[in-house]
Amino acid sequence: MQDASPQRGSEPLSPRAKLAVTAGKMAAAVSRTAGRGSGSVIGGKVALKLDPDLLARLATHLDVVLVSATNGKTTTTRLIAEALRANGPVVSNALGANMPAGITSALAGGSDAKYGVIEVDEKYLATVARDVRPKAIALLNLSRDQLDRAAETRMLAEKWREGLSGTDAVIIANADDPLVAWAASSCPNVLWVGAGQEWKDDAWSCPSCGGVMQRPGDDWGCPECGFRRPPTTWALSGDYVIDPHGTAWPITLQLPGRANKANATTSAAVAAVFGVAPKVALDRMQSVTAVAGRYDVVTYLGRELRLLLAKNPAGWLETFSLIDQPPAPVLLSVNALGADGTDTSWLWDVDYTRLAGHPIFVIGQRKLDLAVRLEVAGLTFRVCENVDEAVRAAPAGRIECIANYTAFQQLRRQVGG
Repeated sequence: MQDASPQRGSEPLSPRAKLAVTAGKMAAAVSRTAGRGSGSVIGGKVALKLDPDLLARLATHLDVVLVSATNGKTTTTRLIAEALRANGPVVSNALGANMPAGITSALAGGSDAKYGVIEVDEKYLATVARDVRPKAIALLNLSRDQLDRAAETRMLAEKWREGLSGTDAVIIANADDPLVAWAASSCPNVLWVGAGQEWKDDAWSCPSCGGVMQRPGDDWGCPECGFRRPPTTWALSGDYVIDPHGTAWPITLQLPGRANKANATTSAAVAAVFGVAPKVALDRMQSVTAVAGRYDVVTYLGRELRLLLAKNPAGWLETFSLIDQPPAPVLLSVNALGADGTDTSWLWDVDYTRLAGHPIFVIGQRKLDLAVRLEVAGLTFRVCENVDEAVRAAPAGRIECIANYTAFQQLRRQVGG
């Protein structure tokens, strides 16, 4: 498959833009030296302060794809980036800094790139799309997340619908999520992907009219207004991606689970928009073994630990499906810091009974909140002060470590993931 679209022109940056890029890189370097992280956010903030239009300027020479969702956007961004490297150099915000400042920092390092593969926070998608004029936008899912500061899912879907209406970009959208389907249906050029959706509790009412959605099998539709699942062009079928011609391409990822097969299906559809054939795209995706520490297996205190990120009910549901049958020990860690969202009421939406039979160990800033939830679920567990205590107390077997965002980062730093 050939990419018939013209290459976007590259214009030299203005003196002001060059100054902004340089200042941003210096700020990022100072942040790293001070041990305050990668510096991508502060670097981008400094650069945008000096040149508010810098993000748009940095994207002018790139063919850009934006990836947005509540769950899976970091992994899907990584898979798409690997696929597109078959056709040329890629710049990407691989570490997940997905708001305008972090995206600006990422693009500032991609002057020689052909493609920009950009993960975007759901709330900023329309704004970033306006600035970078993407060739494609991948929309994976919408579910409840960070309840104290994120908009309700229907409001986010409406923001997408209004912000992307009339866009020139090709939209690659998950037909199995009614909220995504409603948001994308305002766009003139949509490729619908049957990627599946295990978590359904955020889309029982019709986003179009508010009626009660009917969900027979894997289908969905609203009997009141007629809004229903669109016919798909690409689909996940078991261990295969089905392309628009009906050809089945095997998925042989090193990343585990059904959700990552769904991510690979969407990634293959995106890659085809940029002229990369499904076989080439899927073959390249095999090289991805971990994404920003997710799925890493590390040795700590003489034990194997697998690090799994789950930051909201939908993510926890998918993560539970990766865990071996009992008696594999499970370590759970939950924080409620700014990056997590401080409202932990979402714990009550997670079906922790799926962990029945596993030895469970609980740590983290909000370990007592989680302990109450596990107690109500009727599970046996042990609250520990830290990961060392939990690892030493765990019975034989690889320990499955599931943590939300900041708890995951803390765990990685401590155990070396």
